[in-house]
Amino acid sequence: MRRSITSLLPVLTAFMTFCLPIPASAQTADAMPEPGYLRLIDRLDRPDDGYCLDVLGANGTYRIDMPLTAHNCKPGQAPDGLVSLRADGTLYFPAFDQCVTVMGVNRTALDGTALMLKPCGVTKAFLRAGEFQTFDLQEDGRLVLAGTDLCVTVGSRSAATFSSEHAWRALFMGVCEEVPGERVRWETAFP
Repeated sequence: MRRSITSLLPVLTAFMTFCLPIPASAQTADAMPEPGYLRLIDRLDRPDDGYCLDVLGANGTYRIDMPLTAHNCKPGQAPDGLVSLRADGTLYFPAFDQCVTVMGVNRTALDGTALMLKPCGVTKAFLRAGEFQTFDLQEDGRLVLAGTDLCVTVGSRSAATFSSEHAWRALFMGVCEEVPGERVRWETAFP
C-alpha cells in the first residue's frame, strides 16, 4: 500500500516538533519580540540608569560606520539604543535597518573584536553574516556569539561623553569564562 507524501505530513510534523532538538537561537526567539534596550544587568558606575547597547551619535548624527558602544541607558525610546533579538538570533536595530555584527575575519572572531552595525545577512569579502550576526541570549544573561565562547562584553573603564551626565564604555567580544560576570550579563528593558 502506497501513501502519498501529503498523508505523511502530520506524522512528520509531530516528529519534528517533539523529537528534534530546537536550536539555542530559536529557544531565545521570544526574548525580545519588539524593540527595546539591551541593558547590562549590573549597573556598574551608573546605579540609576545602567549601560545599554548603543550606536555612537545623537540627534541624527549617528555613526554606524563606527564600533558600537555601551552608553548609559537613555530615557524614552532613543533610536540609537532600540534593538530586537529576532527569531534567527540576529540583533536588529530597526532605526538603521541593520544588525549587530562581530567584526571577525575569515570566519573567526577573537577576544577583543569590535561590534558594528552592518546589513543583516551581508556576505562579501571578509564579512559573512552567518558567522558574525547570530547570538544566543543565555539564561544567565550572557549574550554569546553562536558557536563560540565569546560574549558581548563592556570594558572595565568608563568615560564621559559630550556631557559629564553621560558615560560610555568600550563594547567588544570577550571570552565568556574570563570576563567578570558583571561585564557580560545583559537583560531586556522596555522604555
